[in-house]
Amino acid sequence: MSRRREIKPRKVLPDPKYKEELVTKFMNCMMLHGKKSAAEKAFYGAMDIIDASGQEGITVFKDAVENAKPLLEVKSRRVGGSNYQVPIEVRPARRQALAIRWIIEFARKRSSGGMKDKLAAELLDCFNKRGATIKRREDVHKMAEANKAFAHYRW
Repeated sequence: MSRRREIKPRKVLPDPKYKEELVTKFMNCMMLHGKKSAAEKAFYGAMDIIDASGQEGITVFKDAVENAKPLLEVKSRRVGGSNYQVPIEVRPARRQALAIRWIIEFARKRSSGGMKDKLAAELLDCFNKRGATIKRREDVHKMAEANKAFAHYRW
């Protein structure tokens, strides 16, 4: 990490279909081995499945990512020879990155169908505030709440 100056985050181009930067970031995280066309096919297929269910795909996607964003997390701090799990607020960019990462992780772990089916199911679960991604967020919040006593070690 550079000590001289602040690093400017790179701008990503909006995707061609929905004109959203969040969609491009999501597809870039979903991509494996540089196969962007496969990631696009899976994402747009999931959006088509959500559209077929009677809801607008892009709004479901945005709300799902918003529902999966954590507000607090714990970070290890070594103070006086012992480690403490100190709760800290999550920066907005990291919130978004964690939400995207968790949705993709739990979509891949699902057992039924191809990636577009798994992703559609996970996004609908996040939209409805249930499922593995929301459980992960709640677990992170519970851990931060349980370690609230060590908040004074934050710096």
